Amino acid sequence: MTSVEAEVKSVLISEEEINEAIVKTGKEISEKYKGKKLLVVGILKGSFVFVADLVREITIPCEVDFMAAKSYGSGTVSSGDVNITRDIAEDLSGYNIIIAEDILDTGNTLSKVKRKLLERNPESLELIVLLDKPDRRTAEIEADKALFTDRKSTRLNSSHLATS
Repeated sequence: MTSVEAEVKSVLISEEEINEAIVKTGKEISEKYKGKKLLVVGILKGSFVFVADLVREITIPCEVDFMAAKSYGSGTVSSGDVNITRDIAEDLSGYNIIIAEDILDTGNTLSKVKRKLLERNPESLELIVLLDKPDRRTAEIEADKALFTDRKSTRLNSSHLATS
């Protein structure tokens, strides 16, 4: 047993449920964006496993890139002040962009990232999250697709998700 496994009190979303949802979402993305220029953008560091799992299920050509943004400082409570520490350098016009994020919590970080990407005139922009915590939202942002939703945000955090 790893130290992370020892900290998990209970698994509320199983690895199988997560995998099924990711496979289904990959198929939906492949159908929706077939023949279109697709860029999947992950937000580091939390989303990298989700992004990797998701793009393996996308059966059409796509590009992957990452941004990094911080609003938590050294703690686990958002400061509300979002700083983008790694940005995408390419011209995004003509791209259909999917922002793929592990958890949509307060929405402060994703709200700023979404605004910044929309300023670059992509063909379209969609936000897909593994876990949505709408009860904790402080920014005006909603996921276009949430694989799972936690209506009691105190119950779930990333240690409750069983991922491979």
